[in-house]
Amino acid sequence: MDVKIKEISGVWTRGFSLDKHTTSSTPIGYNEQGHMQFDTIRPEIGEALFQLKYRSDFSKAPIIANQLHQSLGAAFSSCGLIIPMPASKQRLRQPVTEIARELAKLMGIPCVEDLLVKTTVTSAMKDIGTREEKVSTLMGAFTVNDVLSQGKHDVLIIDDLFDTGSSLEAATNVLRSYSKIRDVYVATVTRRL
Repeated sequence: MDVKIKEISGVWTRGFSLDKHTTSSTPIGYNEQGHMQFDTIRPEIGEALFQLKYRSDFSKAPIIANQLHQSLGAAFSSCGLIIPMPASKQRLRQPVTEIARELAKLMGIPCVEDLLVKTTVTSAMKDIGTREEKVSTLMGAFTVNDVLSQGKHDVLIIDDLFDTGSSLEAATNVLRSYSKIRDVYVATVTRRL
């Protein structure tokens, strides 16, 4: 798969995104319910993510995880565990968790799903004004469960989409408040920028 990796900067130790979320999106008219329809072109990894998230095609999770491993595995070799970004929308199966599980298998490290937990429902980020307000809101929504063994651990947060980085920043800050975390790395499948 051809990807256009980009380093993403933030409060984390180091982060990368595999490719853009979409290449183009052209309005093509309204459907019967009055909703605008779009002709959206996505890079391969963006299409795989779309099929996983919105068409429940879970066969895409190992494909995405394999690309993350091939493209970014060496950059995250110090990480001893993977953390899926807690979901903002409840689903029977969480796409990001499925990707994180598959990547953890490939890297031979644990996927710890109950370390970083979202404890409260937040407003949609698009409805919150500034980036600082978004980070503050999200930091109050995350908590860390004391589930790790002794020592200091380097962790890799997996998320599907990098937009403003506010959710990853809040997650990183909350994880860094936990005495058993040393460095926090992030990887996203796609990015808006």
